[in-house]
Order: sequence, then structure tokens, then C-alpha cells
Amino acid sequence: MKTYLKDYFFLTLGALIYAFAIEGILIPSHIIDGGITGISMILNTLTKQPLGAFIVAINLPFIILAFKKLGIRFVLATFYSILIFACGVTVFGQLFHGHAVIPDLELFLAAIFGGLILGAGVGLIIRNGASVDGTEIMAIYATKKIPFSVGEIIMFINLFIFTVAGFVYDWQHALYSIITYFVAYKTMDIVIEGLNESKSVFIITDYSSEIGKDIMEKMDVSVTYVDAEGGYSGVKKRIVYCVISRLQVQKLKEIAKNIDPRAFIAIENVYEVEGVRVKKRKI
Repeated sequence: MKTYLKDYFFLTLGALIYAFAIEGILIPSHIIDGGITGISMILNTLTKQPLGAFIVAINLPFIILAFKKLGIRFVLATFYSILIFACGVTVFGQLFHGHAVIPDLELFLAAIFGGLILGAGVGLIIRNGASVDGTEIMAIYATKKIPFSVGEIIMFINLFIFTVAGFVYDWQHALYSIITYFVAYKTMDIVIEGLNESKSVFIITDYSSEIGKDIMEKMDVSVTYVDAEGGYSGVKKRIVYCVISRLQVQKLKEIAKNIDPRAFIAIENVYEVEGVRVKKRKI
């Protein structure tokens, strides 16, 4: 129950942040988002009908599609997020009446900060197991019919949306919309993956015990030994594996190279680490 409450709290917060970015920054500057929200914003401009109604109506078929593919939990969380987002744009729309939160905000600043706030809101939603845009769901199903990846299909859809925006608004605002989309995309990555990026390290060496012991003693980092076999040589070896912070990378390299200058070291990014760290034994 605690997990569900936490998830839905952040889904609500993310949807309201997203709605604030749309109504408080982007709409007053005639800048649009990508995906279903972008289509809804264009239709809202052309017809003057409620933006929230378009968001729910256009997303609904894709939510139904997601039921088989992505499961009931995802569908319920997504439907909830879209409803809160739609209510949010309605409330903020009444509150701001088409005026920006910061009066006379330059288009470039509106594109940057709108993208930052928008990306933070959508990132919170995705991080907590939901979506707020049916474009990706549509793309997942479209990959079965056409020879393109999900990412490529989304890119084509958004390219079409921003092209239409150029005719509905003007090309300057359409180009600023692309900047907003790019900033939002990068911000989403940071929110979803986190700022505390760690590194996983694999060390292949003939001196695994010595290197592992030094890492544990000098860096206070736990290591794991993995039995392996060389593909060409067929020689049995033990790989030293550990997870460290970015600031510890250079120190670890020095330890490994001081013991074995020929050690093979592979370092990868790790965006999230969970679990209990094993403490060293006291003898």
C-alpha cells in the first residue's frame, strides 16, 4: 500500500508539473509539445475547444491498446496520470487565462525553461510506472506493421506535428518547439535515471585476489569474483566486479594497474543501484 501511495503521489505531482509547464509557459508563448499533447494543443488553437478534452479523447484508444500489451497496472496508472494532467491544464488554463507565469518572457527562455519543467513532470510519471502520452504505445504496435523502430516512429510523428505547427503558428515558434522537446527529453533522462550515476567495473587479470583485496582495503568497496574462461586461450580466470562512484574511477585504475599493468578493465554506466552492501568480515 505504501508503494502504491508513493507512486500515485508522484504521478499526481508529475502530471500537475507537466500541466503547469503547458499552461503557464508554453501556450502563452505559442510553443507546443510533441506527441498527443502537441496534437491536442494544435486542435485547441484551431477549434477553441477545451485542451483537456482533446488530451483524454485522443489518448483513450491508445490506453485501451496498452491493456493487452503492457498490463492492467500500467493502464490504470497511465489513465490516472492523463486524467490528472487534463484536469491540471483546465485548472491552470482558467488561472492563467493565456498569460505566462513570467510576463514578457523571451521565446528562447520560454523554450528552455518550459522544456525543463515539462521534462521533470513527464520524467516523474515515467519513473513511477506510467505514461501520459499514447504516441509510444501506438509506436509499439506500429513496429509490427512497418520496418521501423519505436524511436524512429516517434521521431516521424513529432516531425509531422512540428511541421503542422509551423503552418498553424509560424516557423519560428515551430523551431522553438523543437528546442523545448529536446530539452524536455534530456531532462526526462535525468529524472528517470537520476543524477547519482555510478560505474560498474569488470577487471580481467591474473591477479584477481590481490587487486580485489586492495580495492576492498584502500577504497572500502565490496567486490565480487566471477569465474570465467578466455575465449581464445581457454584459460580459467576470475573477474573482479564492483560498483563505484564516478569519483573513484581513477583510484581504482591506479590500484589495478600498479598490481597488473596488463589488466583489462571495462567500465559501464549504472543509473540505479539497490540492495544491501556486504560489510567486510571482522576476524
